[in-house]
Amino acid sequence: MMNNPKPISDYLTSGMRVHLVGIGGVSMCPLAEVLRTMGLTVQGSDAAEGETVKHLRSLGISVALGHNAENLGDCDFVVRTAAVHDSNPEIAGAIARGIPVYERAQAWGAIMRHYSNALCVSGTHGKTTTTSMCTHIFMAAEADPTVMIGGTLPLLHSGYRVGEGDTIILESCEYCNSFLSFFPTVAVILNVEADHLDFFKDLDDIKRSFRRFAELVPSNGSVIVNVDNDGARSIACGLDAFTFGLDHKAECTAVNLREEKGRPIFDIYVHNEFYAHADLYVYGRHNVSNALAAASAAYVLGISGEAVEKGLASFTGAGRRFEYKGSYHGAEVYDDYAHHPDELHALLTTAKSLGHQRLVVAFQPHTYSRTAKLFDRFVEELKLPDQVILAEIYAAREQNIEGISSADLCERLPGAIYCSTLDKVTTHLQELAQPGDLILTVGAGDIYRAGEKLLAYSVTE
Repeated sequence: MMNNPKPISDYLTSGMRVHLVGIGGVSMCPLAEVLRTMGLTVQGSDAAEGETVKHLRSLGISVALGHNAENLGDCDFVVRTAAVHDSNPEIAGAIARGIPVYERAQAWGAIMRHYSNALCVSGTHGKTTTTSMCTHIFMAAEADPTVMIGGTLPLLHSGYRVGEGDTIILESCEYCNSFLSFFPTVAVILNVEADHLDFFKDLDDIKRSFRRFAELVPSNGSVIVNVDNDGARSIACGLDAFTFGLDHKAECTAVNLREEKGRPIFDIYVHNEFYAHADLYVYGRHNVSNALAAASAAYVLGISGEAVEKGLASFTGAGRRFEYKGSYHGAEVYDDYAHHPDELHALLTTAKSLGHQRLVVAFQPHTYSRTAKLFDRFVEELKLPDQVILAEIYAAREQNIEGISSADLCERLPGAIYCSTLDKVTTHLQELAQPGDLILTVGAGDIYRAGEKLLAYSVTE
């Protein structure tokens, strides 16, 4: 890091003034609130006005719009999001003035040390859903947790909450090795697959990162591993891990698994003894696995089976995770965040099992590097729907050095439709929609806007 000879923990004391660059971000807004409750004076900046900025201002936190070195004022240290680069005027200004600059993950890591229980949920996919399930369970147990999720949870009306209990629950991302700045007492590893190959060299490099994450857990903590996933199982070798799974022998598993109108219902057994009954309101085998992960975390932290039952029964999904949006001309419209081939497979196989006439998918690939490096796998999964519409790749943080386009995917998928804009996606959805269809807008970018515009037409027509 830069300009920071001292650990960030030295600055997390009452009376210090912190400046957050990108304060309106999904994990920066809760960070601002937590730091404020710790007695720090919090200020920050963001690119534009938004609901989180308005919320922070309502708490008395000063937020400047736009990035300018003058925004730093007399702050003692700076925290930035991963999206803010060294060229940012505020970062450059802090360096010039000798003000320490830290990463968001470092701040969350230091904050964790103030909690007896730091439950960190990791994995290539499933993190948001599992973290959300954990939140429901711990709220049902009245544990009053502090929570940070990478998405919106209806229970919280946001992606975070600041509690007063002794537990903090965080979605923990491997990208740029962010989670290696954490101090988990319980580390959940859902799966380890090839992803973020713009940062990691290969799958082995990713496995090394997850192994280091698991090794952060102290001897009196717990590493919780999905034994059904080859990557997760391999990195747990030699660790005294608590295991969950459906297909392999595990300490936590599902018994009497059945479906009722597509919803999984089962009993959760730990060490061959009944722990809780699960009646899920989310679909798919992957969500059975996610529920087992959440139940495992609850079990090792002494949460009752009754709270697990209540928490899972009240969970209807996180925002953008197979989220029902409405209907258009008799077609049901859903939205999902899936952006990796494994996530697509879980989503599409679940969607096809629900008994609709056709599955119509509007997919927006996320980042050029992921699309290029996992190209053949995306092609294979996108053969599952009855009709595919491909929006152009969502660039996110990248430049298109690969020279790749969604049109390249389209060439490999007979009958697929390529759209250069989201408006064109909406137009094609209007033309295709039939009663009995399940329409899915899918991707981690802004593809959801196409579905929302489609539904807006249903109101005006």
